[in-house]
Amino acid sequence: MRYFEDMVIGTRTRASRTYKVTREEVIEFATKYDPQPFHLDDEAAKNTFFGRLSASGWHTGAMVMRLMVDTWKDTEPAAGLGSPGIDELRWVKPVYPGDELSVEMELIDKRRSKSRPDMGLTKTRQTVTNQNGEVVMTMVSNGLLRVRDPSAPID
Repeated sequence: MRYFEDMVIGTRTRASRTYKVTREEVIEFATKYDPQPFHLDDEAAKNTFFGRLSASGWHTGAMVMRLMVDTWKDTEPAAGLGSPGIDELRWVKPVYPGDELSVEMELIDKRRSKSRPDMGLTKTRQTVTNQNGEVVMTMVSNGLLRVRDPSAPID
């Protein structure tokens, strides 16, 4: 189990898996959560910036979350306590059916909570690329992790 103390700023982790985007899943997600024509209909999408059916950015975020969780399961699990949110989210390029997504995570900051000495806060930059190595999404997210020894002094 990896605790807050084990996290080293600058560490980069490549997701242990990739995610293949399917047309059916793009339409299913959009139908339920983001029913805009360019996520639902090939003909409607042709006349937009996207040029063809594309995944919702929110769907892309969900696929990235899956890749991150699978990576934590496939490697040494972290003593995670959830997340207080995202600081930055950018959809850089469209994601299309047939794309294969990869993600790299870089720990860019961490600090121990003063009000909750049993937890630490981390800040991670995720860079998502497609099969051509093109960046399609970036995100800076915050995480909460258990501290191994809550009685240790806070730096």
